[in-house]
Amino acid sequence: MGEFVGLVAVVMIFSIPLSAIWTTHLRKTYKSRTEIVKDEIELEKLKYNNFLAETEKMRLDLQQKQANLLESSADPLILDLQKRPQAETKTSSF
Repeated sequence: MGEFVGLVAVVMIFSIPLSAIWTTHLRKTYKSRTEIVKDEIELEKLKYNNFLAETEKMRLDLQQKQANLLESSADPLILDLQKRPQAETKTSSF
């Protein structure tokens, strides 16, 4: 019985520093994970803003090219298509 008490005392003495080391390790791990997640969120925000800017740029380029094509063309079909969207937007309602 005396050996058992000595074993319990030794285990208790060594378990306190080991548990402190383990909890410190877990805290550092969680802290690094939260920093990684914050960086990933910031990266996703930048990607989204870049996507919006590129989409807007492409839309403006497309509008410019359409306007240039319609202005430079004397084809009756293109002139008819140029008039058609204006009439369709006035009649269609959702």
